[in-house]
Amino acid sequence: MRQSDALYLDACATSPPAAEVLAAMAAVDRDAWANPSSLHGFGLCAAESLERSRLRLAELLGCEGEELLFSSGGSESIHLALLGVAAALPPGRLLISAVEHSATRAAAERLRCSGWDVQVVPVNHLGQVDAAALQLLLAPPTRLVSLIWGQSEVGTLQDLERLGGLCRSAGVLLHVDAVQVVGHQPVQFQALPVDLMSLTAHKLQGPRGIGALLVRRGLPLHPLIGGGGQERGRRGGTEPVALAAGMARALELAHARLSDHDGSDPVAALRDQLLESLLAVNGVELTGPDPRAGQARLPHHLSVLVSDRCGRPLAGRALVRALWCEGIAASSGSACSAAGPAASAVLLAIGVPAERAGSGLRLSLGPWLEPTDLQLVAPALERAIDHLSA
Repeated sequence: MRQSDALYLDACATSPPAAEVLAAMAAVDRDAWANPSSLHGFGLCAAESLERSRLRLAELLGCEGEELLFSSGGSESIHLALLGVAAALPPGRLLISAVEHSATRAAAERLRCSGWDVQVVPVNHLGQVDAAALQLLLAPPTRLVSLIWGQSEVGTLQDLERLGGLCRSAGVLLHVDAVQVVGHQPVQFQALPVDLMSLTAHKLQGPRGIGALLVRRGLPLHPLIGGGGQERGRRGGTEPVALAAGMARALELAHARLSDHDGSDPVAALRDQLLESLLAVNGVELTGPDPRAGQARLPHHLSVLVSDRCGRPLAGRALVRALWCEGIAASSGSACSAAGPAASAVLLAIGVPAERAGSGLRLSLGPWLEPTDLQLVAPALERAIDHLSA
């Protein structure tokens, strides 16, 4: 299968960089390529470009420029948020949900090894955090909570206002993984009951290798990477000026799409069209929230369980390979856990039986798609199921 002929439905893993993003990066690489810490004219030009990108991102995200620091991506931002804040606190309890990204689980395990008590807050069958359980666990010695806002495998959107309000009332710091949310709905950091927020560029048609962490003003944060004191002493290393410009341009494009559609992501209409066609295929079952019932779900995300013609669960990874032979690029779950066990920890957490928790298929969309493209997906899935059933 030639990539140029394939249909890309794996935006939650990464997204193709927009032409405008590539152009913005090329211009910076040409005109502002120097080290932004250098004091000569070349360095000052690079520093100006970097700060323009920072201020533009801050404007679009509803925070101050000094509250935004650049990182290499979502995983680093998550680690910096949890480990950097914890380093300024006495050991206590960290709460994470049962459907967190593997980066959050890894950072939590490092804190456990440092003497922190890590507890997992349960979720319901839709992947929504149990607010009553969270409230009970917010009692001392809980000092820090980390929640994923938009779940990457089953598409669940948490009620951030409610959950964040509980943390605020208890005086507990809250970090939010917003990697899958930014670019798909308006975000105003300072208006949210949140203390830290992680995001990345490549999920919204920006470049790989850059992300950001938003940190509430005045919150102590110890760096994970020392060195030259960049990012206000919170992350050492020469900043990637061109990548920052690409990230800012990507968020501008996403923000423009939202503004043109009254704050809603227009890809949701394509998602709903695809959902209807997929559920007409025998052996396909939706996981996570159902947008047809008004349940909150990432607008660009679908996830299903798939069985063969005899009702037996099909391996998600086998489905991904079979769909690629049909010209469809999809995923069996989080790309960051592609080397992990077949059964998804997230599907197990929402109550999917173990024998079916390896049959998940994720299809995630973006603005490069047209309605006619999606007419090809359900027939391709039918053929893939027939092939694997045989």
